[in-house]
Amino acid sequence: MPISMYDASVAVFQARLKALGGVLAAGEQNASERKIDPSVFLNARLAPDMFTLTRQVQIATDHAKGAPSRLAGREVLKFEDSEASFAALQARIAKTLDHLATFSAADLEGSEERAINLKVGGRDMAMPGLQYLFSYATPNFYFHVTTAYDILRHNGVPLGKVLFIRGH
Repeated sequence: MPISMYDASVAVFQARLKALGGVLAAGEQNASERKIDPSVFLNARLAPDMFTLTRQVQIATDHAKGAPSRLAGREVLKFEDSEASFAALQARIAKTLDHLATFSAADLEGSEERAINLKVGGRDMAMPGLQYLFSYATPNFYFHVTTAYDILRHNGVPLGKVLFIRGH
């Protein structure tokens, strides 16, 4: 049975965002247990020139909501990027999951060849939907989800692969 663009995008983003929510919950709980101000984790980064945990989650959700929207020919939902707490990041993930629930397999049918045009770093990019999903959106999504996990793990949160994969 061939994999659909829906299965390769929406279903993947939903599962990984739910797991990211579990990772964030573990981070928040660990901060509380260790009596660490949550903003220490939220503003942590792996290197001085990398984004913070908060920004990693924002970008991951941007890719998760943007990819199926572009593939379906819909307007990309905009968020304010104003989250400053674990609760606000969880709410952003929930809003993204709600948005993903509005897509059906039929919405993405035939999107493999749909022309995707976007501006990245001030540069115009154009590619067919399949290339966009597998060479741009999905790798970027996984990079930011993984980096969020890594930031918390680097700060002593006892995370493991099962939590990264399943979220609980």
